[in-house]
Amino acid sequence: MATNIQAIRGMNDYLPEETAVWQRIEGILKDVLAGYGYSEIRLPIVEQTPLFKRAIGEVTDVVEKEMYTFEDRNGDSLTLRPEGTAGCVRAGIEHGLLYNQEQRLWYIGPMFRHERPQKGRYRQFHQLGAEVFGLQGPDIDAELILLTARWWRALGIHQHVALELNSIGSLEARANYRDALVAFLEQHQDRLDEDCRRRMYVNPLRVLDTKNEDIQLLLKDAPVLTDYLDEESRKHFAGLCELLQQSGIPYTVNPSLVRGLDYYNRTVFEWVTTSLGSQGTVCGGGRYDGLVEQLGGRATPAVGFAMGLERLVLLVQAVNPDFKPRPTVDVYLISSGEATLSAAMALAESLRDALPALRLMTNYGGGNFKKQFGRADKWGARLALVLGENEVAAQQVVVKNLATGDQETLAQSDVAARLASILG
Repeated sequence: MATNIQAIRGMNDYLPEETAVWQRIEGILKDVLAGYGYSEIRLPIVEQTPLFKRAIGEVTDVVEKEMYTFEDRNGDSLTLRPEGTAGCVRAGIEHGLLYNQEQRLWYIGPMFRHERPQKGRYRQFHQLGAEVFGLQGPDIDAELILLTARWWRALGIHQHVALELNSIGSLEARANYRDALVAFLEQHQDRLDEDCRRRMYVNPLRVLDTKNEDIQLLLKDAPVLTDYLDEESRKHFAGLCELLQQSGIPYTVNPSLVRGLDYYNRTVFEWVTTSLGSQGTVCGGGRYDGLVEQLGGRATPAVGFAMGLERLVLLVQAVNPDFKPRPTVDVYLISSGEATLSAAMALAESLRDALPALRLMTNYGGGNFKKQFGRADKWGARLALVLGENEVAAQQVVVKNLATGDQETLAQSDVAARLASILG
C-alpha cells in the first residue's frame, strides 16, 4: 500500500466547517472596507527576491531566517511573499497608480514564512492588508484605525483588543536616536544576547523588539525614541492622538513599539490582545513614506496595516461564542417517487432563476422522508420543500418550516414569492 502524503508542517487544510467561519468573518471585513471606499487589488504570490530585501531590510528576521526563496529554471531568485506591502507598492509603481494620485487599496491572501509553527503562527498564513497612497496627514492614519475599530465591533471582540501607538519619526530623527541607542548598548554589551549584539550596529532599533526579558529590563534605562523626534513628526503624532480622542478611540502610547520591518516612519500602531496567550498582536501597521521611492518610484506618502486572519479567527472564536457561520443552505428540496426527480430538478432551477441569492440544495441519492429531513437539518436549512407524486401531478409543493414544524401547500408558481417573504 502506498504511503499517505500529508500536508507540509505549518501549512494547513481548512475544512468546510472551518471555512464557513472564515467566509463570514471575511465578508464582514470586506463590507467595512467597501463602506470606507477601499478597492481590492490582487497580487502575485511569488515576487523577485530583491523586492523584499530592499523593502523589508536585509537585517530582519523575515529576510535572514524566514523567507521561502528559491531559484527558478532561469536562475532568477524568487521568493514566496512573506508580506503584502512590498508587492502592493511594486504593483502601484509598475502600473502608474501612485504618483500624484490618491489610492486606497486592500488585498487578501496567503503569505509564507519559515517559522516554528504554533497556535496562531503558521508557515502558510493568511493576511488582509490595506494601503493608502498619496495622503500625508494624520487624518488618514486615524481613518485606518477607525476602520479597524469598526471591524472589532462588528465581530464582537472590541472589548478584547487594545490599541498601542508610537511615532518613530523621520529618517534623520531615527539616525540621531540610533547613535544614542548604540552608545547605550555599547556600555552594556556584556548583558546582551548574541542576537542583540549582532543587531546593535546594523539595525539597533530591532533590539527594542527583543523577547529576552532580561534585556527588556535593561532597555528601561535606554534613551527613548520620542525624545529625538523631529518637530514635524511630533506635530503629526499629536494630531493623530487628538483625532483618536475626539473619535472616542482609547489608546496607549508605547515608546518601545517600532514594528518589525524597516520601512516604517512616523506613525506605528498595533492592536493587541491578552486573550490568545503569547500571540498578542492582532493587527499592526503605520506610515512608510519613503518606501515608494526606495523601490524606484517617485516620493509618495503612504500608510497601511496588515492583519493575520488565522489569529483573528482564533480570537473571534475564543471571545465571541455567539458568532456562528451562516448555514450552508437556506432551503432543502425533498422528493419521493421516481416520477418526481426531473420535476424536482426543474423546480430547483426555476427558483434559482427567480431568486439568484437563494441557497438551495436538492436531495439526490434517494432515501425515505426521515433520512432526507435529517440531511436538511445537517446542512442547516431553515425550510424544506417537499415534492411527492401527488404534488407533481397538481403542480404544487409543500413548504415546511424546519424550526417550527409549520407547513403549507402552495402552487409551484407561487413558491418563489413565498420564499422571498420568509427568508427576506
